[in-house]
Amino acid sequence: MKRSSVLTLALVSLLLPAGVSTAAQETYIVDKVHSEVGFKVRHIFTPTRGRFNDYAGTFLLDTAKPEASSVTFTIKAASIDTANENRDKHLRSDDFFAVEKYPEITFKSTEIKSTGKDKYAVAGDLTMRGVTKKVTLNVGFLGFGSDKAGFEADVVLNRKDFGVNWNKALDQGGYVLGDEVTVNILLELNKKKDEPAKK
Repeated sequence: MKRSSVLTLALVSLLLPAGVSTAAQETYIVDKVHSEVGFKVRHIFTPTRGRFNDYAGTFLLDTAKPEASSVTFTIKAASIDTANENRDKHLRSDDFFAVEKYPEITFKSTEIKSTGKDKYAVAGDLTMRGVTKKVTLNVGFLGFGSDKAGFEADVVLNRKDFGVNWNKALDQGGYVLGDEVTVNILLELNKKKDEPAKK
C-alpha cells in the first residue's frame, strides 16, 4: 500500500455523504491508549492546559481513493481534565461546557485539501454546546503500518463562537481568560477487525 493512499485519514476526512460506502473502504478506530486530545487557553498571562479523557472516532478509509474517505469523532464533554478538581467542576457547569445539557462534542468531516507533503487542511462541522460551526483542522500524517495509522491535528477556536462566554475582569485591565483555544490532537488508529459472521 502506498503511503500517499492513507494520508487523508486523520481525525478528519472528507466528501463522503453519511451512509455511503464502497468495497474499497476500510474501517479504523481510535486507540485511546496511544492517543490524546488536548487544549490550551490563556489564563491571565500563561497558558493553562487540559485534555479530554473520553472520546471515540470512526474512520472510513478508501485506500484507492482517499478523497472518498470520511470520519466522525465524538468527545464526552464531562471527561475534561485540567488536573484541578474545582476548575474541572466549573468547566462542566453552564458557564462553560454545560455538560448535562450538551454531553457530547462532535466533528464530522466534509472536505480535505493538500497543503504540502504529508500535510492537509481538513474542513468539517464541529458541534459544541448545541452550536455547529465550520472549522478547518491542520493535519499531519505520521505513518502507517501493521494495521495502524498515525496522525496529528491542531486548530485554533474562538470559544465565544460556541457560546462559551464566561470571563472575569482584572483590576489592572483585561480579563482572566483568553478567547482563543488551541486544540492539539494526536491519534493512533487501529484497523477494525472483521466481526465473525453470524450463523
